[in-house]
Amino acid sequence: LYLPNIAIFALSIYAMQLLVYLLTYPILRLVSLLPFPILYLVSDFVYFLVYRVFGYRKKVVRSNLELVFPEKSTAELRSIERIFYGHMCDMFLETIKTLNISEEELKKRYALPNIDLLLNLEKERSILVMFPHYGNWEWSIIVNVYVKSKGFAIYQKIGNVYFDRLIKRIRGIWSTTPISQRETVITMARNHQKGIKGVYGIVSDQSPQAHLAQYWTEFMNIKVPVYNSPEILARKYDHAVVFAKVTKVKRGYYNTEFIPIAKEGSMTKENEITKQFLRLTEEEILENPAYYLWTHRRWKHRDKVPEEFL
Repeated sequence: LYLPNIAIFALSIYAMQLLVYLLTYPILRLVSLLPFPILYLVSDFVYFLVYRVFGYRKKVVRSNLELVFPEKSTAELRSIERIFYGHMCDMFLETIKTLNISEEELKKRYALPNIDLLLNLEKERSILVMFPHYGNWEWSIIVNVYVKSKGFAIYQKIGNVYFDRLIKRIRGIWSTTPISQRETVITMARNHQKGIKGVYGIVSDQSPQAHLAQYWTEFMNIKVPVYNSPEILARKYDHAVVFAKVTKVKRGYYNTEFIPIAKEGSMTKENEITKQFLRLTEEEILENPAYYLWTHRRWKHRDKVPEEFL
């Protein structure tokens, strides 16, 4: 009776996930059809609910801001907090809008002034483009329209299998290939073996589990575990490494500048790529803190630093 019970439990989970998806997807599809002025009116309403009514992760956001900016007044921190929540709601709806946005429109709204940097690098090798959780990283899929190499969007799988498929569909627009973090190593190894050049986009400022972290360093003046798998892969397969600096020009418009970190990953020293990525991320946050993803508990392991990293 044990195995059938497990099967029934698994089926019930999938059934519930499907129900949630079927109830939600029509709304998401409708939102994707809205013109941008109305889309942002909807975002204002979502902001009111998320921030004013439900206070989604407000304690986490305030704790993060107070930890990172101890020198700022309460009024300054609340101002950053309000702008952040508005931006987070905008980005959520912009991601949904990707289901129904033209290439021409996205090119206009997500400018890549020095895309030639990628075009020149890809002539010689694969490229790893590293993003922090800053600005809008979802619309970076437009990069695949410009480059000749195969584009890969590395993402973290979502628990709901149906929404996971939806995210893959969104990130798969314009022939981008979404791959989960677990698939990344196999995909890179296979492409390297076959001589297939790729442009891999990855958001790289997540917080790994403390006991699995191989490297700890300071991020915003606080020692934390660092996710350094991108560097390990770049060094192993000799990828060029580029930082994507996203600037929010105005509501619905972004400018992404590519900053070279390493032309040849295999020639870098250990932790060099990771350190440079973190320093560039810090600079970006300090320029305008409101557009970083403060709902993540990025500094949650700060009190668990192993002795060898103290």
